[in-house]
Amino acid sequence: MDQFLTFGIVGLTTAAIYAVIGSGLVLTYTTTGVFNFAHGAAGMMAAFSYWQLTVDWGLPVWLALVIVLGVLAPGFGLLVELALRPVQRLGEAEKLVMTIALLSALIALARWIWDPNGARSIPVFFADKQAFHIGSATVTWHQAITMAVAIAVAVGLRILMFKTRTGTEMRATVDDRGLVGLTGADPVRSNRVAWILGTELAAIGGILIASTVALDAMQLSLLIISAYAAAIFGRLKSLPMTFVGAIVVGCLESYLAGYLPQNAYLPGLRIAAPALLLIVALLLFPHGRLRGRDRRLTKVPLPTLRGTAFFGAVIITFALVLATVLDEGDLITYGLIFPMSIIALSFVPLAGFAGQISLCQLTMAGIGAVACAYFGGSGQWWALIAAVVVSAIAGAIIAVPALRLSGVYLALGTAAFAVIMDRWIFTLPTFSVFGVDITLFDQGSVELVGPNLFGFHVDSAAKITVFSAVLLALATLGVALLRRSRFGRRLIAQRDSEAAYATLGGNLLLAKVAVFALGAGIAGLGGALYGMQLQSVTAEQFNFVAGLPLFLIAVIAGLGSLGAGFFTGFTLAGPFVAVVAIWPSSSDLVAVIPGLAGVAFAGGILSSGAISQMRKEWDPMFADRAALVGFVSWFVAFWILRLTDVIDGWIFFGAIVVGLVAVRYLVSYRAGRRSGSTATAPTEPHPPATDDEILDSDIPVEWWGIKRPYRAEDEEVLDHAVATRG
Repeated sequence: MDQFLTFGIVGLTTAAIYAVIGSGLVLTYTTTGVFNFAHGAAGMMAAFSYWQLTVDWGLPVWLALVIVLGVLAPGFGLLVELALRPVQRLGEAEKLVMTIALLSALIALARWIWDPNGARSIPVFFADKQAFHIGSATVTWHQAITMAVAIAVAVGLRILMFKTRTGTEMRATVDDRGLVGLTGADPVRSNRVAWILGTELAAIGGILIASTVALDAMQLSLLIISAYAAAIFGRLKSLPMTFVGAIVVGCLESYLAGYLPQNAYLPGLRIAAPALLLIVALLLFPHGRLRGRDRRLTKVPLPTLRGTAFFGAVIITFALVLATVLDEGDLITYGLIFPMSIIALSFVPLAGFAGQISLCQLTMAGIGAVACAYFGGSGQWWALIAAVVVSAIAGAIIAVPALRLSGVYLALGTAAFAVIMDRWIFTLPTFSVFGVDITLFDQGSVELVGPNLFGFHVDSAAKITVFSAVLLALATLGVALLRRSRFGRRLIAQRDSEAAYATLGGNLLLAKVAVFALGAGIAGLGGALYGMQLQSVTAEQFNFVAGLPLFLIAVIAGLGSLGAGFFTGFTLAGPFVAVVAIWPSSSDLVAVIPGLAGVAFAGGILSSGAISQMRKEWDPMFADRAALVGFVSWFVAFWILRLTDVIDGWIFFGAIVVGLVAVRYLVSYRAGRRSGSTATAPTEPHPPATDDEILDSDIPVEWWGIKRPYRAEDEEVLDHAVATRG
């Protein structure tokens, strides 16, 4: 009984911290309509700052608390409010991207400032004071202070939200900002207060919990998973139920630590318990309509088969260039462009077409790598197919509970799945299922070899690079065919309106299972090729945080674009890696860039997607036959010089960049000359509009086929119109 009470005290102390952090999360969401994925990272930064001031610089505890809670935390809250203000009126996806970008950027920033290889710890409050007893249980002053702070936060928030005008304004702002403004209130001020208070609570929780766990950027940031579970108990709106959820999560962790049997398979279960509880809460508790639901749906481009084939040829040519100009060591590094592109391509049908936000695609890639290593230890060619199938099955399993989740809830569920795999499943030793031994990473790494394709063994970095590029080109072509198919149009209709899709006879379960399985299968293929390129991979390379830059860059590229996969892989494994190779000390700085780029995207700098912007800039060059022939000639000439060792790789790639810039400039110059001469010439009268043009602009789409002839290309426009208006 004494042990039970002791674990109960520890659990309630942890629950108090989760309640403080979770209440800040709920406060921010109920007031601003933004679910802050970076909430835990804000607490992590406060904990590191507190350590810097007290332990490293030797400031008194009271002064450090004043600086962190009175200056740094409010300042950070104001910065976040300013950064999020441009997306306040946008949909769920833009807000989600912004906060995920902040999470990724803050983790990278903390690792840049504070060396993750150094051991750090924060002393508990009043460590020199004698503990006291409640019955047979021993309570430290740190534990008592933590519980007192949680009670004070609960009382203070209750008074603020329901007994003051400021609280009423904060609650009303998210429902109708315009109406609140008409009453004389200031919605911007309400949001500012909410972000400051939410950040303060995250900072308090981060400082309180940092003395009981390792001071690690990723671990502290992911402690928010426990606060997520508590917040979901309150359905993101009830503070009392959030505190109840925190008690459940905190006590569950404590009693699992005390009573879970000690063996090789269960330690990870205790660490993954909050994520498991989060998934259970998401599935069991009813969820209201998401605030700020995205109705500003973007049109998904319709690729041509000719253009897709040309793009695939460019990918394969690029791989051949890398394979012929780089040595084996560099190819192992830069050849990752193509496997990472395939993993990123999995976001296109899943998020771009179907609108299903998944944060576990890199986890699916890890499953594919493990499956390929298990089935293809001797280079069996069908191991790649097995990797795709196993990953697809895992994706289909996730899709079934995801049927009732959408938006931020779906993102939370897939993030929780990724954390469970990281903390528990991937750490398991070899185990047996129905007499079959299953080996994952076996608490270490797995070895992968290239396939033996009917006597031709893909056994070198150059061969694997070209092989991966060919599969990327084929996968891109497959996604293009999906977009042009009836099923692709159904996926887009489901994204536009699930209710309308189901009303018109669509099967939501079948559609979600199919697209999740497809996305997971593509990611699994990329994971297997990723492992082949590196020859050996660990579970750490497929963790949740490592997958965030993939998601962010894919969103920046434009999730509906086929080129999003190659754009992401090229960006992360190309220029970023090259900068680190030239300037090794910049590795931490480079790690911050995807998060900063995500913030810029969500702020509207690249609201239409980077690929769309690039096409506007570069399409004239491809349309100019003389310019295209000139560049190809320039490219082939320098490629020959590199193959004959007349120049090295750096000069070759520099010459290609110079050629691209020169051709782009010449095309722009010629276009400007033509437009200038056209402007001075007499203007020709515009030809009269055709009957179809007049009808298309003047007649609603519902009357197409009645008041003007029906055309085959009208089907997709009508499906989109019916879905969005449903």
